[in-house]
Amino acid sequence: MSQGSKIVIKDFNFYYGAVQALRNINLPIQPNQIFTIFGPARSGKTTLLKSLNRLTDLIFGTNHTGSIFLDGTDIYDSKVDLTHLRRRIGIVFDLPTPLPMSIFDNIAYGPKLSRTNRRNRLNEIVEKALRSAALWEEVKDRLHGSALRLSGGQQQRLCIARILALEPEVLLLDEPCSGLDPISTTSIEETLFQLKKDYTIILAPHNIQQASRVADRAGFFLNGELVEEGPVYQIFTKPRDKRTEDYVTGKFG
Repeated sequence: MSQGSKIVIKDFNFYYGAVQALRNINLPIQPNQIFTIFGPARSGKTTLLKSLNRLTDLIFGTNHTGSIFLDGTDIYDSKVDLTHLRRRIGIVFDLPTPLPMSIFDNIAYGPKLSRTNRRNRLNEIVEKALRSAALWEEVKDRLHGSALRLSGGQQQRLCIARILALEPEVLLLDEPCSGLDPISTTSIEETLFQLKKDYTIILAPHNIQQASRVADRAGFFLNGELVEEGPVYQIFTKPRDKRTEDYVTGKFG
């Protein structure tokens, strides 16, 4: 077990039926860092993210070998409470999916399910989550307006805030800027820099430029294999593997 790691992935293989999507992944991820996993399409990035909070359990015919540890506990242990795990490890996908209700109720939805119903407490949770997602100043005067009227970038930050309201420890982000314009993308990236003070962030970026801009460490995935990982400056300026070098210099992908 890697000392001080928030997450340790050990000898992890994942299968969709007979198709192997991840091959013998070994990877420690440190707390309060942004770790980006990048690579071409179908390289296993989304499968790894979904494995980290066991969303893959919902897909019929899948199986895995190996282990994923969160703070030293194997998340695939039969004693693990899945609801609690998914509160500790939240995931945001590429397409923002606000609920068809007010901005306030979008954020309060999760805490209400957890039986937090006092209005003062909900007000605190909503404001804190929106501030953490760098959205509060833009929406504080229209909290009871429809979330569906927000711009694409605002909707994505709303979805991040909705996860933050559940007080997770780890944030998984699967191409959170893929449909956004450059200004909205910059807002999300600036938000991530603030969030890593309090959270561990694992990001599958929209492109390698984003990976190089926001990450502390990065891992290059190809055909389900982790080719190499390391500090972001090393991965992008002095990669050890020829395949990584070919990808980051645009020779394929």
